[in-house]
Amino acid sequence: MWRPGFDYVEKCPALVQGYHRSLRIFSHVHRGTPEIPGLVLGLDLGGSCQGLAFRVRPENRPSTLDYLREREQVTSVYIEKWVAAEIGDGRKVNAVAYVVDTSHHQYAGRLPYHELVRLVQQGHGISGANVDYIRSTFDHLVAAGISDPDLEALVAKFF
Repeated sequence: MWRPGFDYVEKCPALVQGYHRSLRIFSHVHRGTPEIPGLVLGLDLGGSCQGLAFRVRPENRPSTLDYLREREQVTSVYIEKWVAAEIGDGRKVNAVAYVVDTSHHQYAGRLPYHELVRLVQQGHGISGANVDYIRSTFDHLVAAGISDPDLEALVAKFF
């Protein structure tokens, strides 16, 4: 959301029903290692998720999907899925999302708060410290007008 990594022609608020954003994925690459995992967000079943949708030029769709697959599917913890999204102006669009595979060994499920804190505090991977990921995600959600009380509690703990 905060580091798309591809060119886009439009970015707008979006709402997806049937999934919610949650810290439920052990990070073994970007924010941790298999030996000392971090914890990252994923879309899990149930509820709804407010976020951002990015529209790309039709001619850039194949290369954008290739890029996202390479970045998001490093360990195959996500399932690429087309989801219905309602964007800021009320339009309904189909969007690509990466939904957590609950049968994958990196799926952490619901963890107690003290375990979230421990994993975020220890995590560091090729993309940096896990606490920086939490802070940046939270800051970008706030800038987009999106509330996330769970991330807010973690940010208050670390910063």
